[in-house]
Amino acid sequence: MTPLPENPQRQISEDDRDTVVRRLQEAYAEGHLSHEEMDARLHTALVARTHGELAPLLTSLPPEKAPTTSTIAAQGGRIKRHGAWRVPRNLKVESAFGKVSLDLSRAVIEDSVVDIELQLGTGRAKITVPRDAVVDFDGLQTGWKDTHYKPPRRSRPGGPTIRISGTMGFGRLKIRHAGR
Repeated sequence: MTPLPENPQRQISEDDRDTVVRRLQEAYAEGHLSHEEMDARLHTALVARTHGELAPLLTSLPPEKAPTTSTIAAQGGRIKRHGAWRVPRNLKVESAFGKVSLDLSRAVIEDSVVDIELQLGTGRAKITVPRDAVVDFDGLQTGWKDTHYKPPRRSRPGGPTIRISGTMGFGRLKIRHAGR
């Protein structure tokens, strides 16, 4: 949340309220709040009218991590990430033509949600996610071929959520979960 104004009685905006709600949800996902405590704080945030009412909801939380964003770009050729690489919170992959291969199965994923934005012209893309990951690719627009994804039969709770968005021109995206 942006620093609170000098006057705690000043009316809040919907953006202020949304920022506090998002931060509370993140704190719950990170394990800093119990379910009951999050519910109580969310209720207070939703009925709050002034900055003075919102401020106490965030004071006991650890400082918010700065958003990490990284861009991998190539005009042509290959983009490949495998092994123990650090996955940022927001990853943007840009390629005019070529092949993209992202293997997250052994990667270091510090956030509970990872957003991958694909901006691909032509070529194939393959993303391998951890076995316990939840995949959401509703934000992806494809021009020529559909995305190929087969969810696992059984999933274990606790894995990261991988959200894939962006646009792909000519080519197919294949998403798979890592094997045993």
